[in-house]
Amino acid sequence: MHDFTRTSTGFLFLSPWFVGVAGLVVAPLAFSLYLSFTDYDLLGSPEWIGFGNYRELFGDDRYLHSMKLTLGYAVISVPLQLITALAAALLLAPARRGQGFYRALFYLPSLLGASVAVSITWRALFDYGGGVNSFLGTFGIEERSWVNDPSTVLWVIIALEIWRFGAPMVIFIAGLQQIPRELYEAASIDGSGAVTKFIHITVPMLSPIIFFNLVLGTIQAFQTFTPAQLVGDGRGGPADSTLFYAVNLYIQAFEYQRMGYASAIAWGMLAVLAVVAGLLFWSSRRWVHYGN
Repeated sequence: MHDFTRTSTGFLFLSPWFVGVAGLVVAPLAFSLYLSFTDYDLLGSPEWIGFGNYRELFGDDRYLHSMKLTLGYAVISVPLQLITALAAALLLAPARRGQGFYRALFYLPSLLGASVAVSITWRALFDYGGGVNSFLGTFGIEERSWVNDPSTVLWVIIALEIWRFGAPMVIFIAGLQQIPRELYEAASIDGSGAVTKFIHITVPMLSPIIFFNLVLGTIQAFQTFTPAQLVGDGRGGPADSTLFYAVNLYIQAFEYQRMGYASAIAWGMLAVLAVVAGLLFWSSRRWVHYGN
């Protein structure tokens, strides 16, 4: 009886969490999955069409373009961001005066980088009359609108993503502080230089953290919306050069009011992420070292 009372009390305290998960996670997911098999425009009733939306995905050139664009964006931006974060972590990990201030300063872009205000400011910096053109003008480079040129706007968004390196940097710093100093001391006795220590000690010891940041960064890259929406023209332009996966989903759902098709796109994202994550986990067996 005593054990039953303790168990009942535990479930009672957990019940708000169960209700929250059921109402805010499970129910929306189930409803979204149902909508993905229907033709629904927010005004009428959902009409069951089976796998019609999913068949349409593979014949939709804009959908395929958005998937390729987002995948390419992830392949470029995530490694560059992690390299920048690791470089900053190597600078900020050793104890020195003002360490806390500089860590906070470097972390700040991660807090602000996904905001609407920063995306609008970033667009202004790279547009006509912006700070970037003013700086390049001092070297005689002709002014241009980087955000309205299909060949450059993606790189503007990639630069914004790299600038938000603070979150992985903090995780790298924590990992660097856990590496035993004895390993570096032993390497120094053997005559190893800084580069050798980095390649044969730092990188292998940090490989689980690199892998964690890689998976997390890839997922976040596929979810990129605000920078693409606001740095671009808001409709995936110019010339579909900012038609990211999430932007295409938004356009289908709220501009074309094709909620059923948009739901299929969302579940398609889940499938793509599952495949990408599976490949990353498969590759991790070759380069991630969990032992000491």
